[in-house]
Amino acid sequence: MEAIKSISAYAIPAIFLIILSCGMYKEIKVFDAFVEGAKEGITTIVKIIPSLVGLLVAVGIFRASGALDLLIYAVKPLGDVLTIPSEALPLAFLRPISGSASLALVSDIIKAHGPDSFIGRLVSTMMGSTETIFYTLAVYFGAVGIKNIRYTLAAALIADGVSVLASVWICSLVFGR
Repeated sequence: MEAIKSISAYAIPAIFLIILSCGMYKEIKVFDAFVEGAKEGITTIVKIIPSLVGLLVAVGIFRASGALDLLIYAVKPLGDVLTIPSEALPLAFLRPISGSASLALVSDIIKAHGPDSFIGRLVSTMMGSTETIFYTLAVYFGAVGIKNIRYTLAAALIADGVSVLASVWICSLVFGR
C-alpha cells in the first residue's frame, strides 16, 4: 500500500514533465498549442449546447420522477450478490448520466459515512474510475455530427459496469471491509 501512495504522489507531476519534455524535444511550443486548442474548444462548445441542454433536461426528469429510486430498488438483490454496498448503487447508476449529480451524491455519502470509511473510499474510487457516458457521447459525438452511437454506447456501458465491479474488488482488497 505504501508503494501505491508513493507512485500516486508523483504520477501527475511526472506526466506533466513528460509532456513538456516531449514538446521541447520535438520543438513544439506547448503553451501555444494549448492556447490554440482552447480556441477550438469554444467553437466546439457552441456546437454541442443543444445536446447538453437535452441531456440536462433528461437527467432532471429521471431524478425528479423517482425512476432512479425505483431502479435502485429493483437492482438491490443483484448488488447484494455482486457484493456492491447498497449505499454505492445510486452512484453506479447516476454516474453514467450526470457528473454533477453524481458528485453531489458522493459528497452526501462521504458526509454520512466519512471519507476514510470503506463506503467513502469506494464511492471515491468509483467516481474516479467511471465516466459520464451520456454526457461524453453528447459532447464528442455531437461535436463531429455522429448520430449512430449504438455500439459505442454498449461498449461504454459494459466498461462502466466493469469499472464499478473493479472498484468494489480493489477497495475490498486494499482497504478491507
